[in-house]
Amino acid sequence: MTIRFGLLTFPGVQQLDLTGPYEIFASTEGAEVHLIWKDVAPIISATKLVLQPTTTFEDCPQLDVICIPGGGGVNALLEDEVVLSFIRAQAAQACFVTSVCTGSLVLGAAGLLRGKKATTHWNAHDFLAHFGAVPTKGRIVRDGNLITAGGVTAGIDFGLAVVAALRGQEEAETIQLSLEYAPAPPFHSGTPEEATAEIFAKAKQRLAGSRTAREAILTRLASI
Repeated sequence: MTIRFGLLTFPGVQQLDLTGPYEIFASTEGAEVHLIWKDVAPIISATKLVLQPTTTFEDCPQLDVICIPGGGGVNALLEDEVVLSFIRAQAAQACFVTSVCTGSLVLGAAGLLRGKKATTHWNAHDFLAHFGAVPTKGRIVRDGNLITAGGVTAGIDFGLAVVAALRGQEEAETIQLSLEYAPAPPFHSGTPEEATAEIFAKAKQRLAGSRTAREAILTRLASI
């Protein structure tokens, strides 16, 4: 049985938000994976890696799993009704509606987080309530058929959890072993709770530009 996965692929996407779960999904037996955008011209990710969409909104089949990655490019999507309409239409029939990192804010802008537990990158967690979500800390948060993942690298863990939900733990563990996914980071600074105050301040400063732009967009949306 074919399982159709689709990942939104947009200018300014955080490539690991996309490529982490993509690798898991594409390694699943019977998987069909689509990279979706308005057209199939190459797009440039937030870190300048060039990515190639494989299908358009118009040509995309009904997906079993729709996944919205995050990144700086998310800001433009929050006000893009073409994108939001596509997500709503796919979400209505999908087995799972999912996101990685700040992709959950796009689900929120599409009206899909109201009353739902959800998570996102730590630097955007406070934005979830704007969309009527129940902000919930966690690397992976599931509420019914909604599955949201935390920041960037959480997409790998998330991908395995989605595969386990669809095909069982054995398939997920087989993929994990095939990819030798056995994380052992050299430093313990992967969450605000683990990082030193100095590192936390530097990270916040580095992310400040995108956050400021996002705040302005949400303020504008709230006034409509």
